[in-house]
Amino acid sequence: MKILSNRLIVLGAILQINFMTFSQQKTISITIDDVPNTANYEKDHFRPILLNILDSLKIPFTIFINEDKIYKTAWLDKNKELLETWVKNEHAIIANHTYSHSRYSEVGFESFIKDIEKGDSLTKVYASKYNKVVKYFRFPFNDMGNDSLQHIQIREYLKSKNYTIAPFTVESSDWMFDTVYQYYLSAGDTVKAKTIGQQYVDKTIELLNFYEKIAIEIYQRPIKHIYLCHDNAINADYLAEIISRLKQADYSIVSFEESLKDPIYKQKDTYYKKWGISWLYRYMDTQEERVKWMKLEPDISKIETLYNQINK
Repeated sequence: MKILSNRLIVLGAILQINFMTFSQQKTISITIDDVPNTANYEKDHFRPILLNILDSLKIPFTIFINEDKIYKTAWLDKNKELLETWVKNEHAIIANHTYSHSRYSEVGFESFIKDIEKGDSLTKVYASKYNKVVKYFRFPFNDMGNDSLQHIQIREYLKSKNYTIAPFTVESSDWMFDTVYQYYLSAGDTVKAKTIGQQYVDKTIELLNFYEKIAIEIYQRPIKHIYLCHDNAINADYLAEIISRLKQADYSIVSFEESLKDPIYKQKDTYYKKWGISWLYRYMDTQEERVKWMKLEPDISKIETLYNQINK
């Protein structure tokens, strides 16, 4: 019997759960890696600016925590308070991102699982205090291993610990934009910094439109997108504008758990390399199809050039 492709399986699932429900609404969830940013917290005079903005917008969001950040400045008690403030926020879902943001393909299985287990020791204490659970895990760099053996090994481990691997469909290299943005701010060049901030907003929307195009072609409908970004300065200043642009484009901001109800996320991940690509690519049946779409991605070479120049 011929094995059905990912897309045939998911199309069948869509029909079973009422196709029209998914086809009428554009949605996206906001997920934030590398929380808490204690370096910026100190620079901002111990004000959690990004968290305050998200709270004021009253939208759901999910945070992926690296607990080692608590110990990277001299303000241990304040940093612990910052983490607890993120965790207790009523709009926040809490998730593990390892303790030290190690790269699985480089450190190997035994070292990596130690980093996972160390990564939520304090987080779980705070989560329990506010009647929350830590059940999602995102790989640093979205690196799930060098090959299928590493992928299978870590998946089985995470399953045994009742962790769900956190996917994403859209990201816009905000970490590169942030590096350039902060460079110009440090140099006192607020004009160039503002230009980079606006480019970040525009490129994020452009990339979302691109990934939506992929979804429409493959699944014949808008999917429940998941946006990956980071706890950094550029998002503290520009994520609110991105969210405003999303709403103007008729996207509803929904929780991560709501996005995961979309049947596309039930598909098999067929990508067994270490690079952190969108799950829309991971669900494609062949590498040839991935490459075809990747060649059509919006160009980010300008920010890559600036980023590389700064990091020489």
